[in-house]
Amino acid sequence: MPILILGAGGHGRAVCEAARDAGMDVRGFLDDRGPLPDMLGLRVLAADGFTGGALLIALGGNAARLAAAARFAAELPILFHPSAIRAGSAELAAGVVVMPRAVLGALARIGRLALINTGAIIEHDVSVGEGAHVGPGAVLCGGVSVGERALVGAGAVIAPNIRVGAGAVVGAGAAVLADVAEGARVGGVPARLLK
Repeated sequence: MPILILGAGGHGRAVCEAARDAGMDVRGFLDDRGPLPDMLGLRVLAADGFTGGALLIALGGNAARLAAAARFAAELPILFHPSAIRAGSAELAAGVVVMPRAVLGALARIGRLALINTGAIIEHDVSVGEGAHVGPGAVLCGGVSVGERALVGAGAVIAPNIRVGAGAVVGAGAAVLADVAEGARVGGVPARLLK
């Protein structure tokens, strides 16, 4: 099926390359700043010209991805890079993007429009909420729960059975050993509340 990519920034370029690697029929980009010069050999059109069909939402901001899905009546395909590993029991909802070399363990559940970035490890029984983002190289140990719209920064490690609340931010490289409240920002080793 033909697919358009919403977002012609850096994340959009990465999603385009991953989609091509996965054999998807990418036809072009849409962007609110469009029309723009061609990118990766594809046209970049104005987003308000979207008339329906399949759309990969390639916006890095969690809230922006969810808002875009509400704005456009689009089919939301799953992008799963061929170098990623997925246990047979792992579940992916509509619009999920799984980038190269990510690992999804047994009974992992990835919510609608969540982004699992390059090299992230999602161990067994992990739940990642709608619109959440697990950054490059992050490790979510068994039983972790990440709330909707939460961000787990690059290289962060979350210990087993920890809960990260909705809209929370875990800083890059953090070691999370205790639950993170909804909307909280934590960072460091071990992770502490940031002001």
